[in-house]
Amino acid sequence: MEDRSDAKPRETPAEPPPGIAPQPGARPEVTVILPNFRTPEITTICLRLLRRHTDPRRIRVIVVDNASGDASVEYLRQVEWIRLIEREVPEGEPGYIMHAKALDLAFAEVDTPYVMIMHTDTLILDDGWLDYLLGEIRRDDSIAGVGSWKLEEPPSPIGRFFKSAETLVRKLLRRRQKNDRYLRSHCALYRTDLLRRHTAGFFDGKSAGRSLHHKLIAAGYRMIFLDSEILGRYLCHLNHATMILNPRDGDRKTARRATRRKLSEQIRRAEFLDILNHPELDRY
Repeated sequence: MEDRSDAKPRETPAEPPPGIAPQPGARPEVTVILPNFRTPEITTICLRLLRRHTDPRRIRVIVVDNASGDASVEYLRQVEWIRLIEREVPEGEPGYIMHAKALDLAFAEVDTPYVMIMHTDTLILDDGWLDYLLGEIRRDDSIAGVGSWKLEEPPSPIGRFFKSAETLVRKLLRRRQKNDRYLRSHCALYRTDLLRRHTAGFFDGKSAGRSLHHKLIAAGYRMIFLDSEILGRYLCHLNHATMILNPRDGDRKTARRATRRKLSEQIRRAEFLDILNHPELDRY
């Protein structure tokens, strides 16, 4: 696991105990881990949709803020049903390292049979999301994790054409082979005991989850990529939202006006705007 010397977690509020609405005799099945970095509106939408579409007895939620210093962390401090860890981030630490270290910091506290990692731009759409994911991972004891490689809105006919052309070119150039894929951190559910037994956590200097994925396969377990169309009935992913809202120097793709405009249009969906009018979802 990662060296935690750079992190000083603080839980807010201190009372009641962290987690969603504790119930007498109830033990959560899944811990949901959400790293956060400077996405106030999307973070609010994400957590309120999670609350609306989830039985509070079944999950515990840990949010790790990567030194946002903005309205998103102020919001998180007043959400009563999450465990909030405020992580100190060394100056200049790359985003992918921030993300992976945040996951490991929270994973150290996981005591449920399953752990779910998500992005704040992964938005729950349906009450059946948890049953669907648990049903898939419980199909066989040899399955260590289930999730997605990519999860995005269905492309237009023109978009499908260019996507097919891109895929063909990648195959010809032998790039991004199938065995290079891994369960991405925007949506992945794992068996907690297997992660602890066979991996060293999410941070290894690469994208979160990549090495972990292949270590579990090497240990004899299966990692299942769920059908994007089916998974998309339960949740959606606003691709690269954190990077679009916090563009870094030299990142031309996420800094484009058209990219930011598309993200704005996605957030303006009626159900997403409506959830912003329900602050009661922040309380027990």
